[in-house]
Amino acid sequence: SKKFEEFDGMWSSSLTDSLSRGKPDNQSVDLSARFIGLNEILDATTKPLIFDADNGGRTEHIPYTVKSLERLGVSAIVIEDKVGLKRNSLLKDQRGTKQDSIKNFTEKIAAAKKAKKMDDFFIVARIESLILKKGKKDALKRAEAYSEAGADAILIHSKEKKPNEIFNFSKIFLKSKFYKPLISVPSTYSIVKEDALIKNGFKVVIYANQLLRASYPAMYNTARKILKYRRAKEAEKNITPIENIISLI
Repeated sequence: SKKFEEFDGMWSSSLTDSLSRGKPDNQSVDLSARFIGLNEILDATTKPLIFDADNGGRTEHIPYTVKSLERLGVSAIVIEDKVGLKRNSLLKDQRGTKQDSIKNFTEKIAAAKKAKKMDDFFIVARIESLILKKGKKDALKRAEAYSEAGADAILIHSKEKKPNEIFNFSKIFLKSKFYKPLISVPSTYSIVKEDALIKNGFKVVIYANQLLRASYPAMYNTARKILKYRRAKEAEKNITPIENIISLI
């Protein structure tokens, strides 16, 4: 798809939105609060932005969410096919996590498709089959169903250390008549290079949480130095000069 060529944008993560507010990643931060944050972000940039909507809530909620995101200037929404209280996909223990039925999730996609007003607003279906150890066959079945229902792209999620299972998936899906552009989130398989992802049919790579993870040790170490030396001088060499911060925006 031409729309995915040279894409350079941002990812609004529910995980980072939650942690930056001191909340657990279980949808404790509601959509209204996240929309306020989006509005502030889009005041400062014109970059395309992809919004992580978790499972999107009930099907009846989808049209409101899509219309609100379009009005704010967001470029795409990602909806994952899990139900119930959110449990982060990267946690080792996924007991109790339930995947939505194909029928119900395709209804969500169709509702999102119907609600959007702009052709350039993308509906992305995120598949959790590999996370829940349901295998490639289940993931492919869902990808084709979601694509047929109107998804503009497919995010195939994995928490393996290597990209083998997503490449095994993409190898087959690329040949499907229901193929749609693929999206990768290499949080655990960070060993993979973008060239390899492109070669295997992936059009978008989301670095979902690295910036937040980078900021944590920086703030932690700075705070420790201030507490240890009872002044800020020892921390100055590792932080941005005040002049840069003042002139940043």
